[in-house]
Amino acid sequence: MGLKCQVIASIMDKLAPRKFAEEWDNVGLLVGDGSKDVSKILVALDATFEVVKEAIDKKVDMIVTHHPLIFKPIKNVKADNPVGSLLIQLIKNDISLYAAHTSFDIAPNGMNDILCNVLGIYDREVLDVTYSEGYKKIAVYVPQGYEEIVKNAMCNAGAGFIGNYSNSTFQTQGIGTYKPLEGTNPFIGEIGKIEKVEEVKIETVVPQKYLEKVINAMLNVHPYEEVAYDVYPLENLKEEYGLGRIGTISETTLKELALQVKAKLKINNLRVVGDPNKKIKKVAVCGGSGASLIHKAVSRGADVLITADIGYHDAVEAQHLGLSLIDAGHFATENIAVRFIAEYIIDETQKQGNEIEVLVSESQKDPFMYL
Repeated sequence: MGLKCQVIASIMDKLAPRKFAEEWDNVGLLVGDGSKDVSKILVALDATFEVVKEAIDKKVDMIVTHHPLIFKPIKNVKADNPVGSLLIQLIKNDISLYAAHTSFDIAPNGMNDILCNVLGIYDREVLDVTYSEGYKKIAVYVPQGYEEIVKNAMCNAGAGFIGNYSNSTFQTQGIGTYKPLEGTNPFIGEIGKIEKVEEVKIETVVPQKYLEKVINAMLNVHPYEEVAYDVYPLENLKEEYGLGRIGTISETTLKELALQVKAKLKINNLRVVGDPNKKIKKVAVCGGSGASLIHKAVSRGADVLITADIGYHDAVEAQHLGLSLIDAGHFATENIAVRFIAEYIIDETQKQGNEIEVLVSESQKDPFMYL
């Protein structure tokens, strides 16, 4: 049994939230009907002629790629240009197309974290922050005896996380006063009489994205008819997301690291800038084109930047700045994620009780060859 195309798109949006995508990018469902049934998916780096033909031959319902086919604005869809021809083939064969580009590059556990995993880079952080989400502090007043119920509901809904610590809360005791008026149904007290109640104030933090969910969870278990709670903005706590990663590896030399990159990415050629005997400990990475991060890597203290599509002037500038470079190629630094995406879709659809056939493209190849 298949799933609707929009359900598959939502599964991918969970992996690579579209809010992370750069403004100039084009991600999400690019071709297709969200209500279409999908039972077979092909995952590839690009929707090339070879990949689209493979999808047609294998009777695929949907293609999921990293790079978007529709990237620059188009004025027409005609068979005499590559993009138009591919779009016509997709539409004629009722094949949907989804792309997760910079949304996947930036996402936690996305492209750059996968690259770090492959290369053995640990203790990593975001290299260039492009998106951040704030936190809120929420305080709620609970009658004694109900604090554990309310606190657990809030934490289970996403509150209470500070770094690697969960269920982080603070509680203070006090006396709450109120007078129930006509038409109320007080949990404690009588209508028309001022009531004094021993209460506990529970304070915790919550990411902005979970605030509504946490408040609803709290209201659902709180015994009071009218719940008193406060929400405060926090300036000292936020989640940061962005391009590239920077971390550490077991100390090695630039030459030894380059040979490790070749072996782990299964490539025969790469380009290196810098002294082969230079000691390397702190490594910056960016899958795909990452020359724009050279200055960021230097400012963060990186010994080397592993990326692709390094230009001549980029290399000269990096030399002047004392930063070594390893250019492992655009295809090699990103194609490693294709199988990961396929396995992710399989896992997520199985959780929903569906068996979707997900294929990894066999026709996708690096467009460059080396003589």
